[in-house]
Amino acid sequence: MDTGLDVRVISASACSVAASVVAFGSTLLKPVAPDAATADAASWIAEFGAGAAGGPADPERLGGKGAGLMAMARLGIPVPPGFTITTDAGQRVRAAGDRPPAALERRIDAALAALESRAGARFGGREAPLLLAVRSGARASMPGMMDTVLNIGLNDATVEGLADRHGDARFAYDCYRRLIQTYAPVVLGVPAHRFDDLLDAHKAARGLTRDADLTAEDWRALLPLYRRAVEESCGTPFPQDPAEQLRAAIGAVFRSWMNPRAIAFRALHGLSDEGGTAVTVQAMVFGNRDDRSGSGVLFTRDPSTGEPGLCGEFLANAQGEDVVAGGRNPDPLAAGQETARAAADRSMERRMPAVFAELRAVADRLERAFGDMQDIEFTVESGRLFILQTRAGKRSSAASVRIAVDLAEAGIITRAEAVRRVDPRALDELLRPAVAEDAAADALAVGLAASPGAVTGHAAFTSEDAERLAGTGVPVLLCRPETAPDDIRGMQAAVGILTARGGFTSHAATVARGMGRPCVAGARALRIDPEQGVMTVGGVTVRAGDLLTIDGSSGIVLLGAAPLVRTAPDGAVARLLEWTAA
Repeated sequence: MDTGLDVRVISASACSVAASVVAFGSTLLKPVAPDAATADAASWIAEFGAGAAGGPADPERLGGKGAGLMAMARLGIPVPPGFTITTDAGQRVRAAGDRPPAALERRIDAALAALESRAGARFGGREAPLLLAVRSGARASMPGMMDTVLNIGLNDATVEGLADRHGDARFAYDCYRRLIQTYAPVVLGVPAHRFDDLLDAHKAARGLTRDADLTAEDWRALLPLYRRAVEESCGTPFPQDPAEQLRAAIGAVFRSWMNPRAIAFRALHGLSDEGGTAVTVQAMVFGNRDDRSGSGVLFTRDPSTGEPGLCGEFLANAQGEDVVAGGRNPDPLAAGQETARAAADRSMERRMPAVFAELRAVADRLERAFGDMQDIEFTVESGRLFILQTRAGKRSSAASVRIAVDLAEAGIITRAEAVRRVDPRALDELLRPAVAEDAAADALAVGLAASPGAVTGHAAFTSEDAERLAGTGVPVLLCRPETAPDDIRGMQAAVGILTARGGFTSHAATVARGMGRPCVAGARALRIDPEQGVMTVGGVTVRAGDLLTIDGSSGIVLLGAAPLVRTAPDGAVARLLEWTAA
């Protein structure tokens, strides 16, 4: 099997400055000496899943994602098979001016051939096409800061093979448009809004509001427009060679370690720029396959309060990027999460009870195996569960205390370990105020209580405005339709975050908890227009600079500066303090 992965030239279609100058395998760089590290090449690839030999789950080499996948595969957890290109290999690529050693290219060839055999499909094949996901994975969790490319391997021929294999042209063409829509911005530098605008215009012309309402014919009609947008931006067509797509995607994900938002995130969290990212290449599983499919994110405990029990969100007939991006409002994971905002029978537990029961058992096993609350990404393909990632979940200060105490009392960790796990600053954050009870009745809107604490600040509708306003010394509330990784500086500058869309596991909620910022997410009554600098709800208009108060413990949003009250520490804090003194 010839994948072409040892070919030295990347397509000129890598038209962004970064891609054209430092492309993975580019001949624009001077030739390097013959590879002297062939003997070390075996350490550059780690295979997992579906009968692979596996190896140590070392986050230093495999990154957090790769180490989690390796550990889960060894536990017998259902993970899509794949291989991780280690941080050692990434450092060699960077040291050689972003050109991979020949030994690495040969190892990728071999690992891909083995993956084809284990998956029973062929990358670039017409009859049973194997599609791939290429994901980043730093040692420390950096949610959304680096790049991912999904559905690699589709072209004008393999999309027909995918449609024939599954008997579903709509599904196949949905995957193809997703490839272009993510690959072109990440690898080729085409602005993402070009595709969003085309999609929105097509839906408007058809009188549709949801992507799920589009038919195979709709996607077929959009694909030429997507490809034209690529060619207009790059001067060359979208690449049809699956091997070229894979080479370029791997290179782009390696380079995303040094993109501006990743650098800013590491600076904000005191993380080193050394080490780099690993890159995981994995067989695709499809949450957008049919109505018995979907994707979701869960925490094994409530990351705001620490209360035991699965807590998360699920989107039927969707890929994972749909859940975290905030563009679609997800459904609850568990039946107990259903509220007036989420109609009964919408939860995954009610709609897929057997799969939910399996997921709950897997989640419990992973929490015990790793000895901590887990943040788990999963996909269901036609009723079959796959776990894509597990990692220690970001949590509020209150949750960190409750979880540490609960795990110690369950015998999963020791009391001494519980004390070590809680940052002393977390105890200070537990004294954060809440909105006074009598003021809550005047709420302008109610969203999800995504990260606790109540704050008052001046509304800013872009990250740039949040940074500028905060620079004058006034408290700022960043108000966005939903946040994206590029908003990291604005989120850091703000005292609190408010979004109109997105859910409990959205980018805004997850990053806010990690930063210790109060956050109300998915306040759907709000209409936020960043370009006009206004937010409307009912007959009320909020302009940039107006005062707002949010309470991330209750989800309420109030106009003006609301009265705040201090909260008393709960029993978990008292027990932890007792153990500290012992």
